[in-house]
Amino acid sequence: MKESVSDVILVGYSGHAYVVADILIQNGVKIKGYLDKAKKDINPFKLEYLGVDDTWMDDFAPCGFIVAIGDNNIRGKIYDSFKKKLIQLINVIHSSSVISNTVIIGSGLMIMPNVVVNSFARIGDGVILNSNCTVEHECLIGNYVHIAPGAVLAGNVTVGDYTFIGAGAVVKQGVRIGKNVVIGAGCVVLNDVEDNQVVIGNPGRLMK
Repeated sequence: MKESVSDVILVGYSGHAYVVADILIQNGVKIKGYLDKAKKDINPFKLEYLGVDDTWMDDFAPCGFIVAIGDNNIRGKIYDSFKKKLIQLINVIHSSSVISNTVIIGSGLMIMPNVVVNSFARIGDGVILNSNCTVEHECLIGNYVHIAPGAVLAGNVTVGDYTFIGAGAVVKQGVRIGKNVVIGAGCVVLNDVEDNQVVIGNPGRLMK
């Protein structure tokens, strides 16, 4: 999937951003460079350093931006700041992903290899759907959510803003998960979860 922008600028440039950069390159999209707090010593894609996160210059105007940061709260803060400045935030979608034509998606998404999103799901802004995760029919995913590799959300699951679903976790159909929740790796969630909770284990239980 090619983006209708001249170039793309990465915001953040470390492990998560490497995957995003790799997808952009595979999609034939040119990466102009990256913004970060400081110039990186490790630069596997040989990208140009363009300044700090809040850098904004007129000659960047034709570019699209992607906030390639794994931390939900940091990503959300930067995304909101850029959105207020009317900066174009693009979606990065790997060609191996399978996304129903009935799915409604926001902006600033990162959809990694072998992701499946099925009928009538809704995906908010700034969401990461990481490698091999499955979002089943009619799921509602809020803003700045991260669904980690191999996680499975059965049908009609709701996930609130800024929530993290750990690698290999499974969420039963119809479960509602609140905002700012952390679901541990390999957790099996059978019941609703209120805001600001941490859930671990199989079956899932609240961490005291």
